[in-house]
Amino acid sequence: MSTLLHKKKTPENLRIAVISASSTRTLSEDKSGIWIKKQAKKEGHDVVVHHTVIDDIKEIQDMVEHIILKISPDVILITGGTGITKKDVTIEAVTPLFDKELTAYAILFAQLSFEEIDSAAMLSRATAGVIKNSILFCMPGSLKACKLACKALIFPELGHLIKHIRE
Repeated sequence: MSTLLHKKKTPENLRIAVISASSTRTLSEDKSGIWIKKQAKKEGHDVVVHHTVIDDIKEIQDMVEHIILKISPDVILITGGTGITKKDVTIEAVTPLFDKELTAYAILFAQLSFEEIDSAAMLSRATAGVIKNSILFCMPGSLKACKLACKALIFPELGHLIKHIRE
């Protein structure tokens, strides 16, 4: 079956949670999270959660686990905390929760980032994985990076990914 035909049989309206990891931004100042929320709705999805969480491994894990257990979204999109400073701990928080890791996402995001920002792309540690019946994507906190990840990689494949998780 061709990829195009395969994608035609995918769910279109998904439940999405948006989380911004930041020690400084409030929900009203969360430009990236606000953009993701608007874009998800524009794509026809339901945004069931939009929260900020402090850059702390336990806080991030607790929020992700709570959202998965209590809200059961199809997708969790986390922005922020993917850099290399000591306070950037999103990746350390979520990877132990993964049942499966989507390793190609990081590679593709790095490739696209490199095309836009040259070698500075290596500072990002974007990652994605499956936790129970949800897919979680982590992307940098910058609005430009979120737009790149969502438009080029995440939103075009969401239905396809969720179809496979539901099988």
